[in-house]
Amino acid sequence: MVEAVRRQFGSGLIAALLAAAAFGTSGPFAKSLIEAGWTPTLVVFIRMVGASMALLPFAIGPLVRQWQSVRRNVPLVIAYGLLAVGLAQLGYFQAVERLPVGVALLLEFLGVVIVVLVVWFLTRVRPHRLTLLGMALAIGGLVFVLDITGAVRPDLVGVAWGLVAAFGLAGHFILAGRPNPIPSIAFACLGLGTGAVALGVLGLVQVLPMSAGSGTVTLLGAQTPAWVAFGELILIAAALAYVLAIMGARQLGSTLASFIGLTEVLFAIGFAWLLLGELPRPIQLLGGAFILAGVVAVRLGERAAFLASEGEPNVEPNAEELIERHPTPAH
Repeated sequence: MVEAVRRQFGSGLIAALLAAAAFGTSGPFAKSLIEAGWTPTLVVFIRMVGASMALLPFAIGPLVRQWQSVRRNVPLVIAYGLLAVGLAQLGYFQAVERLPVGVALLLEFLGVVIVVLVVWFLTRVRPHRLTLLGMALAIGGLVFVLDITGAVRPDLVGVAWGLVAAFGLAGHFILAGRPNPIPSIAFACLGLGTGAVALGVLGLVQVLPMSAGSGTVTLLGAQTPAWVAFGELILIAAALAYVLAIMGARQLGSTLASFIGLTEVLFAIGFAWLLLGELPRPIQLLGGAFILAGVVAVRLGERAAFLASEGEPNVEPNAEELIERHPTPAH
């Protein structure tokens, strides 16, 4: 039994780390396409369509076998596709167009703070002191990341899109850890497909612009075919990354998986430096450290509050469970 638990933890840890690394490549490769004239909306759309199609042959069997489960969980699939996949990717890629990759991703990680605020508002339950400390650290870090007193003023449109991505990430934290019987690869395929359909409709009615750019991009200081960047975004940064992330969350639990997911920021900054020669300014890196410390404190506070109220050390809460335990008061 102990050996089985160790194997599950080990495989879950590897899956979560690989997922963080794979997700960390998306910003640099997407930015290379955006700088070559491709609109962020079209880059996201192609990424989601390609990834869902890449996963479809492997997802058909599980979808057929679990069709009744899929039907019962349609709202969950749609919500995950719109928030965790569509909104998060669109906001992040739009932010990457105007901000350094690392800064855009740090803004997205404020989604953890948004989850706390939503739960606090709905439940009227005051967060644990560690959670409050984490929120203060994250907000203080945001000031450093934006470097509002520096010589280079932040692009406010890029900041706004980064916060849109944060709301999408908040949806991921609320929805991804919810138990459901749909296999990981099928769930990822459905989520990517749902997000692609929604984005395609918005592009078709011209709410969001979609236009192609150059056939080559600049990576590692050299001209590279655009299809190489798209191939990486589709196969590694989307299809593989989402499957690994879902596997990791299910094997490790949402709390530990979210901690490991923080390494995505380090991977993204490293890949941006390697591929694009781009690094955030020192003060922004300091702010990033504050934000990451804040996210860790928030997660520790959530767990401490849960253990204090439930006394069940082997059970992890997620935001949805906390809301169900403390329904919104009647007004």
